[in-house]
Amino acid sequence: MKKWYSILLLLMLSIGILAGCGESETPVEENNAVEETEGSAENVNEEAFPVTITDAIGEEVVIESKPEKIVSLIPSNTEIAFALGLGNEIVGVSEHDNFPEEVYEKEIIGGMEMNVEKIISLEPNLVLAHASNAHNSTEGLQQLRDAGIKVLVVNDAATINEIYESIEMIGTATGEQEKAEEIVNDMKTKIAEIEEKAAEITETKSVIVEVNPAPDIFVVGKNTFMDEMLTLIHAENGAGDLEGWVNLDEEAVIERNPDVMITTYGYYTENAVDLLLSREGWQDVAAVKNKQVYDVHSDLVTRSGPRLAEGLEELAKAIYPEVFE
Repeated sequence: MKKWYSILLLLMLSIGILAGCGESETPVEENNAVEETEGSAENVNEEAFPVTITDAIGEEVVIESKPEKIVSLIPSNTEIAFALGLGNEIVGVSEHDNFPEEVYEKEIIGGMEMNVEKIISLEPNLVLAHASNAHNSTEGLQQLRDAGIKVLVVNDAATINEIYESIEMIGTATGEQEKAEEIVNDMKTKIAEIEEKAAEITETKSVIVEVNPAPDIFVVGKNTFMDEMLTLIHAENGAGDLEGWVNLDEEAVIERNPDVMITTYGYYTENAVDLLLSREGWQDVAAVKNKQVYDVHSDLVTRSGPRLAEGLEELAKAIYPEVFE
């Protein structure tokens, strides 16, 4: 249970190819072209600085030059940083980080509570904090600032557009605006394709997304990006009248009688789907009776990062396999 509550807090606080040279050019000229292109890209990154960013808590953060060493305090920030091509610059991550595989080679700087001394010892130029837990880390974040470290508090995204803003903010802070724009555009394209396919759906299904199993059931309500994801694929959120990440008792879920139930904890709860299907007193719930219970990996659908479009597709396949498979 201790492991779950730690994960749940994170959820509630909470994703070059050069042109070919002509045959008449010599190998030396090709090499020069590559070197010139690489130099130009480096100059573009450097010319982006100094930059001033107003972060999620209203602080104006002035970053003088491209950060060479970065510490990330939360998995969503880490995923964004790696997607921006900053794997080499990342020197510290939280104990909850699990993607990509390279995170396991980085120094651990704590979990829900960061190790300030450890972070300072890594001598980062930039710490990527998060609005979801910044209020609980005020003193520690100030210690980092006092040590001369730039601290950027990234927004706690409640919508897909706000996830785009998170990616763009980190891109701006690290001189990777162009890559951030590319990631956002790719996400928008994929989501648009999924929306287009969802237009084929004629019978809407009611869905409850369960992010924690019984007896402490938590489900997804409105004003969350997961609620928005359900809307995008023409599914009705069975808990859409409730706010945020909601604790419901079993009777309340049974009364809502969803057509489909999605679990998001199968990666740490063995046989998550079977456990839900076998709950006593649930045999008349439509999703259970018709065996419409599916597990989708939590990181894809609850983590506000670049893989959210992939998560949306997985959610769509689970709820409307007849359309998306």
